[in-house]
Amino acid sequence: MPIVNRIAEFGPDMAAWRQHIHAHPELSLACHDTAAFVVARLKEFGISEIHEGIATSGVVALIDGQGPGPVTGLRADMDALPIAEETGAPYASTVPGAMHACGHDGHTAMLLGAARYLAETRNFSGRVALIFQPAEETIGGGRIMVEEGIMDRFGIEEVYAIHTDPGGDLGVLSTRPGPIMAAVDDFELTLTGRGGHAAHPDSTIDPIPCALAIGQAFQTVPSRNLDPLKSLVVSLTVVQGGSATNVIPETVYMAGTVRSFDPEVRDMAERRIREIVAGQAASYGVSADLDYQRNYPPTVNHAAQTGFAVEVAREVAATVEDDVEPSMGAEDFSYMLEARPGAFLYLGQGEGPSVHHPKFDFNDAAAPFGASFFARLVERRQPLRP
Repeated sequence: MPIVNRIAEFGPDMAAWRQHIHAHPELSLACHDTAAFVVARLKEFGISEIHEGIATSGVVALIDGQGPGPVTGLRADMDALPIAEETGAPYASTVPGAMHACGHDGHTAMLLGAARYLAETRNFSGRVALIFQPAEETIGGGRIMVEEGIMDRFGIEEVYAIHTDPGGDLGVLSTRPGPIMAAVDDFELTLTGRGGHAAHPDSTIDPIPCALAIGQAFQTVPSRNLDPLKSLVVSLTVVQGGSATNVIPETVYMAGTVRSFDPEVRDMAERRIREIVAGQAASYGVSADLDYQRNYPPTVNHAAQTGFAVEVAREVAATVEDDVEPSMGAEDFSYMLEARPGAFLYLGQGEGPSVHHPKFDFNDAAAPFGASFFARLVERRQPLRP
């Protein structure tokens, strides 16, 4: 079975919805206008049970099927990124310094497309919970929605999501059981010595040599402290110190990110970073203020639900990859998969700039594939009872 014919028919509507959202990006939890647009479309589809204001601007809408049955959660993220758009599209962002550079406009349009079809046909038992989530890119709107109790409140038993895959062939669905995206931790470090004239370093405590030593030592964490068959990234991404050639600065600021899949590896990386900072600071006689923040956990697909998702994907896509390489990127859908079994999939949208790039744009031709997958997943998981 290819993409659902009815969904293909309103492909132009999905494109129009997506382009409207693209032109009006909102950041973090403040997705109020996007949520209002979503709610207006859901009401047009005849969906009456709509819950707003979850995680500030999130929405959960319920569609009743025919008769009792399970409840499946389908999630889309709504927030944009603080990037100045350079696509030149006629529907480009109207908000300076903000754009949909990660495809969340497309994710929302796909879920709206599936919602319209499911509300029209109701060819399933039980209920569908449509989850429109803010703040994936920042503080974890998925975490907040879970903490606010959406899984228990709406009886969600399994949960699924799709993310666009720029560079992947159009319409290809790909996933894997187990870890598919990494945990993300961030650190900020301020080294404080004693500044002074660069011609008299003996009267100062220079934090720059300490910063250099710490930066080099961080690279030994994955290369010398980890089984080489396991995965870990330690990236030092910010080093700021000094303002003149003849001045030794008082402080150096450093920051970076740590990515991992395995909880034991995650623990080891944090421990070694703390040990390196403390040891080097003592060695160079500077003080160190380290703020190490654990953020999104790894996105881990459940085996049974991933296998089922692959079966459904093969009904709507000519090509399905069931063992895609894991990514060191991170996703707050991880919190939903910690709360309930489910699966996270990628949807190819063809060649073009990658996500988080000022020239990225979602390919509207991909939306019918994603919407068809969501719709068929519900119909397959919750068939009508004789």
